Amino acid sequence: MSEIEDAIERADREAFTKDPPKTLKGQIGYLLKQLGSARAVAAEIGVTADSVNRYRRGARKHARADVAAKINEAVRQRWQPQVRRRRQKQAAATGGITVETRARFGYTAPVGTTDDGRFRRLTVHLPPAYAQRLFDAREQGASDQQMRGIIAEGFKEVYFQDGGSRAAGLSDVEINDIDYLDLDY
Repeated sequence: MSEIEDAIERADREAFTKDPPKTLKGQIGYLLKQLGSARAVAAEIGVTADSVNRYRRGARKHARADVAAKINEAVRQRWQPQVRRRRQKQAAATGGITVETRARFGYTAPVGTTDDGRFRRLTVHLPPAYAQRLFDAREQGASDQQMRGIIAEGFKEVYFQDGGSRAAGLSDVEINDIDYLDLDY
């Protein structure tokens, strides 16, 4: 998973109004409701259907670490999809998205100015149009580089050009060497 997809997932998890089940039995019960059968759950997490039924009954109280991680991830992916969709729809329609990052920014600028990339720590609120483009790109399976391009374009417009009031000659902004990236919407 890319850095930007990870950031979107973290932002989605922050939107949860109720925590997902924490016990193994509760998580398996939830997955059984979502997927419909022990065989489907077993295929999802990489164990046998008998193991899934043992987890469900409580005959096995703990799963191996790798299986427990797969179960936890499967639950989190399916938990509260309506809440996620509502938050993303609101961000894309009216709220926008806040990007906090520490990364190396480089850009193409007119002659006489420095275009050397340097690390910056920025927190920038991007308009709803960029949130919509980012969510659409993620849904269509865009690469990390394509999603970085959308965020870089938003930074160019909002931060570097301040909505058109400065740095008019600035073109291509690039985000490289991301130290961390966090999204909020």
